Amino acid sequence: MKKLSLLTSGLALCVATAAYANDDLVKQMSDPAQWAIQTGDYENQRYSELDQINTGNVDDLQVAWTFSTGVLRGHEGSPLVVGDTMYVHTPFPNIVYALDLADEGKIKWRYEPKQDPDVIPVMCCDTVNRGVAYADGKIFLHQADTKVVALDSETGEVLWEAVNGDPSIGETNTATVLPVKDKVIVGISGGEFGVRGHVTAYNMETGEQEWRAYSMGPDSDILMDPENTTHLGKPVGPDSGINTWEGDQWMIGGGTTWGWYAVDMEENLVYYGTGNPSTWNPAQRPGDNRWSMTIMARDIDTGMAKWVYQMTPHDEWDYDGVNEMILTDQEVDGEMRKLLTHFDRNGLGYTLDRVSGELMVAEKFDPVVNWTTGVDMDPESDTYGRPAVVAEYSTEYNGEDVNSTGICPAALGSKDQQPAAYSPRTETFYVPTNHVCMDYEPFRVAYTAGQPYVGATLAMYPAPDSHGGMGNFIAWDNLKGEIKWSIPEQFSVWSGALATAGDVVFYGTLEGYLKAVDANTGEELYKFKTPSGIIGNVMTYEHDGKQYVGVLSGVGGWAGIGLAAGLTNPNDGLGAVGGYSALSDYTALGGQLTVFALPD
Repeated sequence: MKKLSLLTSGLALCVATAAYANDDLVKQMSDPAQWAIQTGDYENQRYSELDQINTGNVDDLQVAWTFSTGVLRGHEGSPLVVGDTMYVHTPFPNIVYALDLADEGKIKWRYEPKQDPDVIPVMCCDTVNRGVAYADGKIFLHQADTKVVALDSETGEVLWEAVNGDPSIGETNTATVLPVKDKVIVGISGGEFGVRGHVTAYNMETGEQEWRAYSMGPDSDILMDPENTTHLGKPVGPDSGINTWEGDQWMIGGGTTWGWYAVDMEENLVYYGTGNPSTWNPAQRPGDNRWSMTIMARDIDTGMAKWVYQMTPHDEWDYDGVNEMILTDQEVDGEMRKLLTHFDRNGLGYTLDRVSGELMVAEKFDPVVNWTTGVDMDPESDTYGRPAVVAEYSTEYNGEDVNSTGICPAALGSKDQQPAAYSPRTETFYVPTNHVCMDYEPFRVAYTAGQPYVGATLAMYPAPDSHGGMGNFIAWDNLKGEIKWSIPEQFSVWSGALATAGDVVFYGTLEGYLKAVDANTGEELYKFKTPSGIIGNVMTYEHDGKQYVGVLSGVGGWAGIGLAAGLTNPNDGLGAVGGYSALSDYTALGGQLTVFALPD
């Protein structure tokens, strides 16, 4: 009995330790002086309570200091700040720097992984990485070659490594990871190479795999309960991840998971989206292709899906569903509701109940969206929750080897991964968007492991009969599904937004400007041109009582792939090179962190 009691108490201690392994991260996230997670908080609101910089003084901002990353190509994501240390990452080869803010940014340590450069041509849309994560005294890096590395946050020492995928078959990584409870949750890239998407949870202490959930396949692979996992309130039923695919096409079905992740700790749920089905030629994969293009709500501990919602069944346009889920608690019809808001590549802004998966709003957040007339919102309808496709812009209806023209949005969507922000002060979402249309010609393609499995030729261009530019920065009401105000931009707004308690919203532009606007009116209050185009996400922190705003500049990503990779053929970069060719007149390659502050 004594031995059993010791064993039982030991198990209880392990459970308690596991449950609170990220207390440090929760503490840091709750302190507005820190920026301890890429998304600002578990809710993905990218909102800061700091208000030293506000609408009355933001026009006095000055550059406080800068740091060169020593790497070119696209710099997505942002630095982290934990205590007196800032952690800065780079695109491939994914160098991590720890900078001492108490000693003029002195480099405390650097970690430079040794990766095979052969991974570079397997990466779809530039060599970007969306940043490191922090928890429990560790820095977590998910490298381009899919290796997950845990580093000691004080020394940079490697504590453990785990291999999450296989670049030889097209699996790579561009995303950050999500530390939650005793786990590190990790996605995978490679939808353009016919991989099968998955999300994996690793033990935060040991690096051991705890669960893996695929996007399509048998119920046991996708971690779905046919009776208890719901889609729009109804059980998904058996074999839902297979029976909407022809034959074994699901085995190379895409649905990759390279976007952002959100958490509701009270519900013990993690939320994310899945990407496009493979191939881009819809004629080669008849059916709804579940569960690509889907919002997923999964149990953190087990990975089991509680509910799902497929936004774009049988995708015909590469409208990946990986964009961030933003969690809010708002009043609806006199009742407080737990909501999830998602701005999808397909051009529709969705609001759902994040507990039940109920669909509440689905409206266009760019008026030029034309591939659909809208989503059926009648729960009694056979097509409830489905978008109605306009035949003229259906690449399947028009057929293989036919160029469907004038489709809006383009494949990079009305918004790609660049994260929006939410201010609880204004109850408004601030959304960086693309205002781009395309021509799309699908063709028959054969699958070969490790080779591109696209099957479409694209051309992109600004939305016609509009303001002539390729982007907007908008304010969105998620309860009404309406744009409150919109700022036109010459190029897509590929930077992540930041909202603050000073009623200032920040974002960056592809030309390289950091801009500050009034959260209520959209009035431009400040701008400064950094050395290269901005596709990084704006962040803020406080040190020694002073508020700072930081952003990485370094043009690249899908929109800037022509500059980043030196491409000139208009159809290269999956059609983006031609659409953004004028970008080279405004900026050049770079890799720099610029930090701003008010003068002393």
